[in-house]
Parts: sequence; structure tokens; C-alpha cells
Amino acid sequence: MTKITGFLTALVVFGSMLARADEVPAPADEAAIRKNVQAAVEAFNHRDAKALAALWSPEAVYTSRTSGTNLVGRTAIEKDYQDLFESKKDRKLAIDVSSIDFVSPNVAIERGTAKITGGDEPVDETDYSAVHVKRDGKWLLDRLTEDKVEKPPTHYEQLKELEWLVGNWIDDDQEDNAQISTECQWAKNQNYITRAFKVSIGDRVAMSGMQIIGWDGAAKKIRSWVFDSDGGYGEGVWHRKGNRWYIKQSGVLPDGQRSSEVNILTKLDDNTFTWQSTNREIDGDLQPNLDEIKVVRDTGK
Repeated sequence: MTKITGFLTALVVFGSMLARADEVPAPADEAAIRKNVQAAVEAFNHRDAKALAALWSPEAVYTSRTSGTNLVGRTAIEKDYQDLFESKKDRKLAIDVSSIDFVSPNVAIERGTAKITGGDEPVDETDYSAVHVKRDGKWLLDRLTEDKVEKPPTHYEQLKELEWLVGNWIDDDQEDNAQISTECQWAKNQNYITRAFKVSIGDRVAMSGMQIIGWDGAAKKIRSWVFDSDGGYGEGVWHRKGNRWYIKQSGVLPDGQRSSEVNILTKLDDNTFTWQSTNREIDGDLQPNLDEIKVVRDTGK
């Protein structure tokens, strides 16, 4: 390509971009598409194959990568819906639209998740991508492709015994105007539980930190990691006996000294537990045990 040809091509592309900029889809277009989505849900749940098919263009294409189905044309799509309604009773559709993007004023791409439930069948959940086209002032569904929803791996089963910790907590034995507060929550996909803590003296935060609790797939144990604002860190292994959790922890203090202890967390009920630190050592020297602290759920947050 010569410089002149490239320059002319750039002008043409830039000019077309300016032309499209003047053709921004109206908010009513997205509203019309969302209305069609709702109409599709209602038609499906009323088992009305004809009303469903009417929302598609005459030459529409439906592809399911989960079942291998590939349908072309409104008539074929209507028949497939009718066969579904006759073979599977009491099935209900729900659609969660995640985005609608306009490729041009007359073409839009919708993405989301569809879930079919009810009857004796298992839940059928798919991710989908749909192409909508505007013809004679009316939006129609022209292409729909479905994929199986890929469930992310989770260690919820291994960690669910600690789910009662999720929430906000404060120590019930406040002395010297000091308070320890903890915010505990699930991380995404429930592979970890995070505990953010802070020690406050009056209105001043004296120290804060973060603990992460997860499942060690290699050792088949619950393990935790803790980091504090003073620069210390540690790692612990959890095991349960009855209503007590024993956390054998080792770490490094801010000054480089090595520490170890066994922390005991005793669940009294869903809103109360006690915490105590025992068998404490710093660089091999025994340290006094820390008194047991009662911790209660903070229902004010």
C-alpha cells in the first residue's frame, strides 16, 4: 500500500466513523430489546411457542453448544419450542441480562445467563450471546448461541464448617479503652474466608491486619495466613475437636524474631466465641499464655 492509498483509506474510515457517530441508538432501542427479553420469558413460562417464535427474525439461527442443536428459521425454532413444551412439563425460564451493546443503530449484541428450572429435570443454566436486528422499526432476535455455564472451582465444602464466622465481631472484654474488631467475609467463589481485624485504643487504630483462611489441597488441611500492619506475618494449620478449633501458628515478628503459638477458638453459639493464645514462644523462649477473650457478633453493622 502506498502512502497516498493509506492516507485515502484513513480518510474514508474516519469519515465513516463520523457518520456513525451521528447515528447513536436511542435509549428507546435498548428499552425495546429488554422488553422483548421479558416477552420471551413470559411466552416461555406460558408455554406459547408461537409467541416465542414471533420474536425471532424469519431466517434466525439458534445454536446450542451444550446439546449440539442448530436450528435455522423461525418455523424450525417454533417447532423446537413446541416439542420442548410437550416433552417437559412445568419448566420455567429466567434470564439475567448482563449487557446490551450496539454494533450499529440497527444491530445490538446482548449477553447474559439463562436458567430453566422446575419439574423433575435438573437446573439447566447457560451463558448466551444474542444478536438483535432492527427491521422496519421493530427489533427481532436474529442469532442466539448458548454455552454451558462453567462453574468455577470452589472449596466451600471444605470450609463451610467455618461459615458461621462470616460477619462482624467485637471483643466483649474491653480493657484500657481498647477494642478488637473483626470483619469476616467470603472471597469470590468461596475458596477463601478473609478476616480483616483492627485493634483500637480510644479513637486511634493501634494495629490492623488481614487473615486469609483457605483449603490446602495438597495437605488436605485448612490453612491460614496472617499479615499485620506492624510488618509481622504468620501461617497456621487448623483442626477441630468438638466445638473448638486449634490453630497451630508460626510466624516472623517485625524485628525478625520467630514466633509460634497455638490459638484456640471455641464456638459457644452462632453469635459468641472465645479466643485464647497458648504455648507461645519467641525464638525458642516460652512466653505467658494470653487470657481468654470473649468475642460477640456485632449486630449493629
